[in-house]
Amino acid sequence: MSDSGAPDHESPSPALQDLARACGVALEYTAASGEHKTSSAAAIRKVLAAMGVDGSDDHRCADALNRLEDLRWERLVPAITVVRQGQEAVVPVHVPHGEPASSFLTLESGEVRELEQLDIYLPPRSVGEREIGRASFRVPGDLPLGWHRLEGRTTGMKGKGWVVVTPQRVEIPQEVREARPYGLHTQLYSVRSSRSWGLGDFADLGDLCALAKVRAGADFVLVNPLHAAEPVPPISNSPYSPSSRRYLNPMYIRVEDIPEVAYLPSQQRAVLEWESERPRRVNGTDALLDRDSAWRAKKAALEHVFKASRSVGRDAQFEAYCLREGRALEDFATWCALAEAHRGVPWPDEMAKPHSAEVSQWREQHPDRVMFYAWLQWIAQEQLANAQVRAREAGMMIGVMTDLAVGVHPEGADSWALQSVLARGVAIGAPPDAFNQMGQNWALPPWNPRALEASAYMPFRDLVRAAVSSAGALRIDHVLGLFRQWWVPDGHRADDGAYVNVDHEALIGIVALEAQRAGAIVIGEDLGTVEPWVMAYLNERGLLGTVVQRFEWRDGHPLAPEDYRSDVLVAVTTHDHPPTASYLAGTDLDVPESLGLIVGDVEEQRERGRREVADLTRYLDERGWLPIEHSDEDILAGMHTLVLNTPALLSAIAVTDLVGDMRTQNQPGTFTEYPNWQIPLTDSNGVPVLLDDLFEHPRVRRLVTKLKTARG
Repeated sequence: MSDSGAPDHESPSPALQDLARACGVALEYTAASGEHKTSSAAAIRKVLAAMGVDGSDDHRCADALNRLEDLRWERLVPAITVVRQGQEAVVPVHVPHGEPASSFLTLESGEVRELEQLDIYLPPRSVGEREIGRASFRVPGDLPLGWHRLEGRTTGMKGKGWVVVTPQRVEIPQEVREARPYGLHTQLYSVRSSRSWGLGDFADLGDLCALAKVRAGADFVLVNPLHAAEPVPPISNSPYSPSSRRYLNPMYIRVEDIPEVAYLPSQQRAVLEWESERPRRVNGTDALLDRDSAWRAKKAALEHVFKASRSVGRDAQFEAYCLREGRALEDFATWCALAEAHRGVPWPDEMAKPHSAEVSQWREQHPDRVMFYAWLQWIAQEQLANAQVRAREAGMMIGVMTDLAVGVHPEGADSWALQSVLARGVAIGAPPDAFNQMGQNWALPPWNPRALEASAYMPFRDLVRAAVSSAGALRIDHVLGLFRQWWVPDGHRADDGAYVNVDHEALIGIVALEAQRAGAIVIGEDLGTVEPWVMAYLNERGLLGTVVQRFEWRDGHPLAPEDYRSDVLVAVTTHDHPPTASYLAGTDLDVPESLGLIVGDVEEQRERGRREVADLTRYLDERGWLPIEHSDEDILAGMHTLVLNTPALLSAIAVTDLVGDMRTQNQPGTFTEYPNWQIPLTDSNGVPVLLDDLFEHPRVRRLVTKLKTARG
């Protein structure tokens, strides 16, 4: 992306404006300052081009606008119609003018319903040399939840689509509403045990859940996205730029927990033990986490286990998993095998399309490698599900809370397999705000709204379904992306883009349906510049919002707990901010200052931070949440007492805060300048804290006692 020159702010012509509106492209936006900004004509044209719409001049704009309407009439029935339960809808059936029309629904149960044709007349539309008529049919309001097949028929033709009935809202279990439980939030890879292979894994997650419930009374553990990364080094450190959001990162597999390991010959078991020695040696150090080294050792061990014979029952389970996942798993495993085979060299052009004859031929020639990567997913899914079972068996109300990243790596598995529904030539980002004054470009390809709708939102449904399959709750990163996305065209600065609106009623409805069926709670990360109506809409649909206590101030004072929103997950801090111990010690600006990321007078900002901590301390003291003689640890406990006394449905405590960690997990605005996502868990003295000892750590024991007291 070029960063040279100021954005070209030529205003869009009326014709370009009309086309943009028809495609859901916003012409202006409200900046963080409250000022209304207009997107440039150049940015709007490139955003439309990324959707496959030509708006390069006014004549082409008019043609494209007409073509968009033609496309709606050329399709016999819509690809998808999303309604809320109890809501009626009208679906069109397009037929040659004068021909009869009929429409049927086949419910998930197999029941077939003929739809009633309504007495609605619209004049036919000329599309090329054809005259197309529209018949309207009523979708009744008594349909059950689910994905129901729509069929339209006319003489010699029929077409199919979907009618999806979604719940009015995701229902929160009554026990959760009454208890308003708290839990922990952490970066799983950073929480290691003596048995980890250099990084926290699924077995550690199960142990953490059990310990958190029994030792601290926690009812959930929120972790970073567990999405799949690259299959071979170098492996991206960021869990928020995954290769695939549907599939899991096999780096989190605990090798020894695979059932087949118990039946390996002693010599092969010795090989596994030998492979684990090197990554385990770093568990007790404060060295940066090394994913490449850990994965080399673990992958070598997994190769041995994969070759081991499975029982007939286990073989049947694996076969059932592959059949259930179908083409999506085959594509993902093929991409992994191809990425492994072409490591360090460009892929041949003929491998660019997942369903090409060349790719099919290559897959047939390398069945073992494709099967290996499919097997890794089966094992990973099995171990994540087991972590959730252990959480629930320990007594947690919710258990594992997974995190859905906002997008995928532009050269990853999903970008390859789902290229027909992803927009090219643009990236998701954010316009300028108080924290990022030049805007942000996250280098993640967005969904193409038109193509995604034409696919009946199936790729979106499948990744949501996967995200809630083994979790008690789902956090959606940047949930505003389900309403609109800031698209930055290639070659443009991050502040020279445009917002693209998406069908939030459909997307949120699908999330609600899949979460309701899985029994999962949904939390939307609605921080930043979010209109109040979005927060209200999320709550109306049963999705919780997000509140960060450190940024909740009113009139120069900390917001009183009784004034917090109720249908939210509230926490003191996030993974994108320095740990609270650093904030209280006044060292939270050290890293951004050393990297030249501070805009304005650094000392003035440090002084503002000191005043803020002093005001916060005074407020906590006035509420009776501090002892007479208090330390930073007491202030931190007071901040969490404040959080736990809000009406918030869920409260989360950072594991880094429990141990007093001083190092930031992620420094926004950096890539290689800071070791983002590579920081192991250490206490306030920089001493590594293993999961084995976490709840025996003196500081953790003191804080847990105070937290239990705060919740009565």
